Amino acid sequence: MGNFKMRRISKLTRVAVGVASLGLVATACGGTSGESGDSDSKDRGIAIAYDIGGKGDQSFNDAAYAGLTKAKDEFGYETADIEPTEGETSADKEQRLVSLARQGYNPIIGVGFVYGPAMKAAAAKYPDITFGIVDAEVKSKNVASLVFAEEQASYLAGVAAAKATKSNTVGFVGGVDIPLIHKFEAGYKQGVEDTKPGVQVVSQYLTQTAEEGGFSSPDKGKAAAEGQIEKKADVLYAAAGLSGQGVIEAAAKAKVWAIGVDSDQYKQAALAPYKNYILTSALKDVGGAVYALAKSVQDDKPLTGTQIFDLKVNGVGLSEANPEYAKISGLKAAVDKAKEGIIDGSIKVKTE
Repeated sequence: MGNFKMRRISKLTRVAVGVASLGLVATACGGTSGESGDSDSKDRGIAIAYDIGGKGDQSFNDAAYAGLTKAKDEFGYETADIEPTEGETSADKEQRLVSLARQGYNPIIGVGFVYGPAMKAAAAKYPDITFGIVDAEVKSKNVASLVFAEEQASYLAGVAAAKATKSNTVGFVGGVDIPLIHKFEAGYKQGVEDTKPGVQVVSQYLTQTAEEGGFSSPDKGKAAAEGQIEKKADVLYAAAGLSGQGVIEAAAKAKVWAIGVDSDQYKQAALAPYKNYILTSALKDVGGAVYALAKSVQDDKPLTGTQIFDLKVNGVGLSEANPEYAKISGLKAAVDKAKEGIIDGSIKVKTE
């Protein structure tokens, strides 16, 4: 039972997350709790409810699924992962979470800030079940808010972009014009500026609201990227979920660099045709957070409250999978230096 992920975030947790005797909680496999509605320790295992874009986005949701898979393999219990439906309401989300709770899943994780109101309501109905929400803070005693320092990883992406650009113009494509994605843009711009003053950052948001498809429309991502490439941008960073696939495709077609997001997109099978043009990815260990919450419940010491995953605990980072990353003059050294600065506090990264 590897405990490395827990050790990584142990400093952040207000509750002691000691990985003391697991005692191989036999209840983890018992799928008999079924429809009782009250949650005793006979938990079926972990369930995740996806955000817009769903499984197969090669990015945010797939990172969550990787954490679920790791927990499933390690603890040998049942899991569920549920797709959202087009145009659904907060009430629909609440119903999904309640249904999972009724079936005996614990923990139950909502992947994305859109689950906020639904989770608050569902958690109140099932106080004995641990809930988790990615990218939002929900103040309830049985909810763990799994939040990330996206601006820190984005700063490193900006350093890489500034080192890789030849045209001195780089691009940023945000899925939806909201504070969460502003964090990505702010960090990226600051990283570019601090590394190579004078480099222009061309920014574009695909939609004003998530309902309009900003995180789930590769065609919109592609069109935005093509516009930025026309403006001579030769490194494009997308924080746009599934829409980012269109940005990567456009970059590869134009033979310019793309920077992926959330998952290491260089390694994603669906993006293999474009991988040579994926310089790096700003990583966000959603999978690690999902796994950490599952393990805390398994250890009978459930995490609650706000859990911050930042550079210091490897909760965010920058991928080095593409061999070209190490070949660009000064790039790796500049990123490593910036990482040290962020961790020691000498570099303060903006979120707006």
